[in-house]
Amino acid sequence: MKSNWYQQAVGYQIYPKSFRDTNGDGIGDIKGIIEKLPYLKDLGIDFIWINPIYKSPQFDGGYDISDYYALDEARFGTMADLKALIAQAHARDMKIIMDLVVNHTSDQHPWFIESRKSKDNPYRDYYHWQPATPEHLPNDWQSFFGGSTWTIDEVTGEAYFHVFAKEQPDLNWHNPKVREAIYEMVRWWLTQGIDGFRLDAISHLEKAPWDFKIKSLDGNDPWEPFMNVTGIEGYMRDLKAIFDAYDALTVGEASGVSSQQAPDWTDDQGYIDMIFELEHTFKDAQGKADILHYKETVMRWQNDLLARGWNAPYLENHDQPRVIDVMGDGTEASAKALAVAYMLLRGTPFIYQGQEIGMTNFDYTDISQVNATDTIYLYQEKLAEGLSKAQALKAATQTSRDHSRTPMQWDNTENAGFSTGTPWLAVNPNYQEKNVARAEKDPDSILALYRFLIQLRHDYSAISEGSIKFLLPSHPTVMAYEREEFLIVTNLSPKATAVTFETPLDHYWDVLTNHSVPTTSLMVLRPWGYHIYRKQ
Repeated sequence: MKSNWYQQAVGYQIYPKSFRDTNGDGIGDIKGIIEKLPYLKDLGIDFIWINPIYKSPQFDGGYDISDYYALDEARFGTMADLKALIAQAHARDMKIIMDLVVNHTSDQHPWFIESRKSKDNPYRDYYHWQPATPEHLPNDWQSFFGGSTWTIDEVTGEAYFHVFAKEQPDLNWHNPKVREAIYEMVRWWLTQGIDGFRLDAISHLEKAPWDFKIKSLDGNDPWEPFMNVTGIEGYMRDLKAIFDAYDALTVGEASGVSSQQAPDWTDDQGYIDMIFELEHTFKDAQGKADILHYKETVMRWQNDLLARGWNAPYLENHDQPRVIDVMGDGTEASAKALAVAYMLLRGTPFIYQGQEIGMTNFDYTDISQVNATDTIYLYQEKLAEGLSKAQALKAATQTSRDHSRTPMQWDNTENAGFSTGTPWLAVNPNYQEKNVARAEKDPDSILALYRFLIQLRHDYSAISEGSIKFLLPSHPTVMAYEREEFLIVTNLSPKATAVTFETPLDHYWDVLTNHSVPTTSLMVLRPWGYHIYRKQ
């Protein structure tokens, strides 16, 4: 019987390049994670998700793997370091999960290097190759990074398929040799002592027939031919059998899997334990979120997975700008309200490094400060459209992934205590005021609130496992819900607002202040106000 320990747990995501550098090369490393395990234990989290540390040319932040069995030792450290991290995390009752990237490899992976040598190479069928000319590509599908999903290779004159960058060719999962090699690799990593995987881009493994016609370039249609396409079920069942054999925790990045389909993916018989939905991360042209859209998306996913299945609530990750600026107004008050709104939902919440101290977006002044490939591509596109350098920079960086990848701000010393060398990405100048050391001394900090919310999840099964019922579902900014004996109310707005509940709140006390609640059904919420009530 598979354990459901994760339902009472809280996860913490680490982007290793930016977490803590111990050798002064400006790049975070495994030893840096080990050094900060006491901090993570004090925070209260139960497991750590580590972004890719595999051997990679780092064209896409490590999601372009050139050797599935090797770590990028020059940047991150050795297998001995990783084994030490696993052992020390386990000694503190924390688990470790790593990224599993099996939709594609790097174009520098030995399989692809062989594959492109000739049409009859034994590895040719490890990838998707098709006859093509510049005027007649196999189809008009568009990649996530912009442009065609096909790149013609000069060696054989044929084109290979990639849903991301051309440096990330997609594996051909129809080939049983590919599947066998991947399954063997998955088992090997689980025998190294890790506790599971975050499955990157897992819903793209199957592709539609090459003659599939895209309906439009709006919405999700451009990517419909490779998002949760029928036929993926067999691959997922194979993977599930391996995961179950090792009681591995699995979190899927599964775009294209709807909230209605998610129970089949995540219930007791499902392929994985939980899904990261991407719908709530919608942003407008100015890089700002729509609070009502966020609220409606969250409510739908929570309700659709209430009877069976499991959610993985999150606000930030390595691919999203900082939530304090996207959904909030840059103030600590907004960061706190957002924390309360999502941390007490049903599911296993994830915290991204720096989110717990309210790290903010970076104020870019030149494209040289950017590392993210897709942002640089977009900047070049905007220049080609006739925008000035300043206009192109603003347009390209509004939603850049680099906002969340600036180095972790540990203290107010040089480079925010991240590194004694020159950081690979510039440190946000506000580290003097916004850092862990300062937050730890402030009982009213965002960090202190996160610690409290994590403890609340650990102490009460009503929050970790209980049901959920949303109140005021159509209110544009107030997110309110019941978790059995708890009532959570948050105003996700810089404006004060008043709300009326159907019944008086005379049977509740305020968990945050230990005060009884006045007998009234009317509640006036301050800007970014929040309350956590429990029935007496």
